[in-house]
Amino acid sequence: MGDVIQLQVPQLTKTNYGNWSIRMKALLGSQDCWEIVEKGYIEPGDAATEAALSNDAKKALREARKKDQKALNSIFQGMDESTFEKISDVKNAKNAWEILQKLFQGVKKAKKVRLQSLRAEFEMLKMKSSENIDDYANRVKSVVNEMKRNGETLDEVRVMEITSADQHTKWMKETM
Repeated sequence: MGDVIQLQVPQLTKTNYGNWSIRMKALLGSQDCWEIVEKGYIEPGDAATEAALSNDAKKALREARKKDQKALNSIFQGMDESTFEKISDVKNAKNAWEILQKLFQGVKKAKKVRLQSLRAEFEMLKMKSSENIDDYANRVKSVVNEMKRNGETLDEVRVMEITSADQHTKWMKETM
């Protein structure tokens, strides 16, 4: 009998939506379910319409429903009780994903304010005297990733300038 791989569903918290959504996209993609979450599928309006479908169309609909329920189940597994209550009555994975996106990413205005704050934080990044180069680089990368998740397109050269300038300054201080 084949090996069964138990997938670890990431848990959504109040503060990790950006990383959670990246992990969930990868998980759902590995299950061949991401496209159904992203694009959804068309559900026939009634039983008569469904009955009139060709056999191939019925088979495709069954497959879409199966993928959708698989994706919805994975999304549900990543919720705590309070967040689950907010999406528990949805009928498909696409709707659940969109509700979570609005809840955690916020509306465009809030996103714009968040991005302005992140830009300021990025520009003010300085290596702390107690910080090693790896920790500083990780802090820069964290801010950059959050900016990208909020719609910013950053030039990698600019990111390297910020990282390299502080690393060089610290190295110079340490060697003198």
